[in-house]
Amino acid sequence: MKRYLLMLVGLGVLFGLGGAVWASKPGVLTIWADDTRAPILAELGERFSAEYGIPVEVHELPFGDIRDRLVIAAPAGEGPDIIIGPHDWIGELIADGLLEPIPFLEEKKDQFVPVSIEAFTWGEKIYGLPYLTEAIGIIYNKDLVPQPPRTYTELIAIASALTDPEAGRYGFLTHVPQPDPYHSFPFLTAFGGYIFGLDEEGVLDPCDIGLDSEGAIMGAHLILELITSGLVPAGTDYGVMTGLFNEGVVGMILTGPWAVADIRAAGIPYGIAVLPTVAGRPMRPFLGVHGFMVSAFSANKALAMFFLEEFIATRDTMLALYEADPRNPAFLPALEVVSAEPDVAAWAANAALGIPMPAIPEMAAVWAAWGDAIKLIVTQEMAPEDALRAAADHIRELIGCK
Repeated sequence: MKRYLLMLVGLGVLFGLGGAVWASKPGVLTIWADDTRAPILAELGERFSAEYGIPVEVHELPFGDIRDRLVIAAPAGEGPDIIIGPHDWIGELIADGLLEPIPFLEEKKDQFVPVSIEAFTWGEKIYGLPYLTEAIGIIYNKDLVPQPPRTYTELIAIASALTDPEAGRYGFLTHVPQPDPYHSFPFLTAFGGYIFGLDEEGVLDPCDIGLDSEGAIMGAHLILELITSGLVPAGTDYGVMTGLFNEGVVGMILTGPWAVADIRAAGIPYGIAVLPTVAGRPMRPFLGVHGFMVSAFSANKALAMFFLEEFIATRDTMLALYEADPRNPAFLPALEVVSAEPDVAAWAANAALGIPMPAIPEMAAVWAAWGDAIKLIVTQEMAPEDALRAAADHIRELIGCK
């Protein structure tokens, strides 16, 4: 095995000398990850280096900077070999020629949750090794909310009974007012709202914008009512929401599995519930899949593929990633080990309702306009219908659909 790795390193050095477009450090695996994953991968990298003698460098970058910096750094020969990020990055990165397909996954895709492979598939090729699936849901304090709501009407009733702003107590908080388009999506879907529609072949149609559809507008009114009723303060951000919940003064919050570690550390007796129904229809969150991607400009492509196949796509590694950051594994052998845990089943139930985050490049034009619309709605500067119609028209103009 080590002899094979030395051959890979030698090839990397050979081809690394061929031009400036390749990475500057052949034979050294370079990984970019955010602050949540970087410490985990640094430890895994040390184990890999100790076992195989191949240096692994893990560089911590803010989550939101990884994709943008790759676009600039990779073609200049200063990018990484591997990045870790969500599946919805792939459309833009593939269009820019920045990602390498991962061929070995064709033979191993049955070892992963099917939707996770689908999320990283573009055309007929797979561009990411999935390691987690995620969707937001309702996290509740069992001391304050013994029985979680099944319907939105029940959620509002519980929230109203528990909320006392003067005492600093709230029944339900969401950081949608931040504004946060991602967490506003379940509200828009409650009445059938959507981001991109599908064409006759079932492919996302970038010119079918549903942000100003009747269902999305009705859902936006739900967000506005949370503000006007006094249940959710207009300035609520993620830190305020989770901080108050971890102090034990909030009954329910809308967020994802990334919040669980701090909740456990705070000693809050928590539960996870499926998003409630609205008039008999489910609130549907975005489904996200995170995974490992290989740069098309890597000088160590073969070595990177070996690292992913032999070291990352293993039950032990996937369980280590799960233990450090408890989000449902996409790797079935790891998922089977933790499937009996209540959190895993609860998050899976929310994911089952999920709509995969659009991975087409046009999604990049959506976020800012959508966020601006939510801000105008929660500050009551514009009515939901006017704010969403203006946002949708702006997106159509950016994409070139008008």
